[in-house]
Amino acid sequence: MRQVIVYPGDTGFYIVECPSLPGCISQGETKEDALVNIKEAIQVYTEALEDQGIPLPVERFDSMLVAL
Repeated sequence: MRQVIVYPGDTGFYIVECPSLPGCISQGETKEDALVNIKEAIQVYTEALEDQGIPLPVERFDSMLVAL
């Protein structure tokens, strides 16, 4: 299980990123679509790492939201 960040993009789509997997980003027309898409992106990303013999980054479930 991976932690993700979801936020509205400039084009009206929702952007979703997985901080523990650098470059693992997706989007969707709704938050729900974005979450479905990032699940697929995470699966493909981790499978690619495994295929290359690269260890998976550790998920730390450590986050902080600060609004300034």
